[in-house]
Amino acid sequence: MPIFSLPSSYGIGTMGREAYAFADFLHEAGQRFWQLLPLNPTSFGDSPYQSLSVFAGNPYFIDIELLIEDGLLTESEAANCKCLGDPRYVDYEHIYNTRFNLLRIAKERGWKRDFIRVKRFVRENESWLPDYALFMALKRHFDMRAWTQWEDADARIRKPEALKAYRTILKDDIELFTYIQYVFFQQWKRLKEYVNGLGIQIIGDLPIYVAMDSADVWAEPMQFQLNERYEPTEVAGVPPDYFSEDGQLWGNPLYRWDKMKEDGFDWWLRRVDGARKLYDVIRIDHFRGIESYWAVKFGEDTAKNGRWIKGPGMDFVNAVKNAFPGIEIIAEDLGHLTKEVKNLLKKSGFPGMKVLEFAFGADEQNDYLPHNYDKNCVCYTGTHDNSPLMLWLEEADSAEAAFAKKYFALNESEGYNWGIIRGGMGSVADVFIAQMQDYLGLGEGHRTNAPGIAEGNWRWRMLEGEASRELAERIRVYTKMYGRI
Repeated sequence: MPIFSLPSSYGIGTMGREAYAFADFLHEAGQRFWQLLPLNPTSFGDSPYQSLSVFAGNPYFIDIELLIEDGLLTESEAANCKCLGDPRYVDYEHIYNTRFNLLRIAKERGWKRDFIRVKRFVRENESWLPDYALFMALKRHFDMRAWTQWEDADARIRKPEALKAYRTILKDDIELFTYIQYVFFQQWKRLKEYVNGLGIQIIGDLPIYVAMDSADVWAEPMQFQLNERYEPTEVAGVPPDYFSEDGQLWGNPLYRWDKMKEDGFDWWLRRVDGARKLYDVIRIDHFRGIESYWAVKFGEDTAKNGRWIKGPGMDFVNAVKNAFPGIEIIAEDLGHLTKEVKNLLKKSGFPGMKVLEFAFGADEQNDYLPHNYDKNCVCYTGTHDNSPLMLWLEEADSAEAAFAKKYFALNESEGYNWGIIRGGMGSVADVFIAQMQDYLGLGEGHRTNAPGIAEGNWRWRMLEGEASRELAERIRVYTKMYGRI
């Protein structure tokens, strides 16, 4: 259940009242985990996997009502930003056009008041925050164009004298983006403490790649495979698969894993450390890319004509485990799984993912069928890239749907979605997770993301009242039945 999918009056879910209410709902339902999508600021296609920074928090998730309570905004100022559109879907255009003006008002009132705490926050995050705030101020200065298109070449290549000059010229915007991050992390800290106090851990998502147009690539281009013009030589994606016959051309720059290994993967350790402060458990997205990754020549139209290149493997895994003993990680081991990927997962000790919607396209040896699980895995009904269960049953091949109905003894009186949930909960997997859409029994129009389609994603929201006491009780009954309370 992503933060953006929570109800609110301001066009998108936030870290406010409804987030606390959802935590209470999970507690009443006997749940121990709440899994989120990345919390970072979004850019291209509103995707949390194409972020302006892998360290920063999304300004859209800052709760307006909490800012009013804190004396940083008035009711009338906030009222101008209320969204009158369909509450089922995020209205990114409305938010983009209104939210930063509101946050600027909050900053003007809070900067002097919170100055000492803000300065301490900057010191605690000096490895990324000053670069991020300057990057965002420069993007505004250059009409929000990608940093590779900024007119000032000295700003693009980070000449010290140019950066010094811009820190003076753009002082107000740098302060704005600094204060936004301060407020975000204050609100998140309070919410996480509340959630943890209910006995619930937060699972956060760590995208394997970063966006080309990001503070991360601009600030540390030496970590990425770029040419002398700061263009990627090859970009990330996956070959043709379950989701797309052309593959998926993500377009992210690839890492210079050889250079990263030389300093003990310092950039990655800083990144994991940042995620550790946000989440209790980290899901590493596209884990198979650690073993080998699909590289596509920059400029290709599809991901078809790529090649597999060896990744850092256990050297990377051991660096993370040695730096953070006891760290809890879930490996998103989906996609083209080879013997080498399976061996890496086994050596890492991390639990992999078993997706029920992938279980019924082959025979009884399918690894995603619950009777083939071992305990060290996380069973999912589907992921944010899958259709909700009720839609999947309509879209699936008739033989697949028939197999699923027979395997789980699905029936209309219980509800097909509940029968599959029952089957996942009854598996030996250490953890079971379902999308909120699946508990609600929603179908068409309720998908979070459709891979390979650039627009219309990351918009689904739960309506107020859908996380009801009756639903929590029903989830609790199933959870208790299978010893997962």
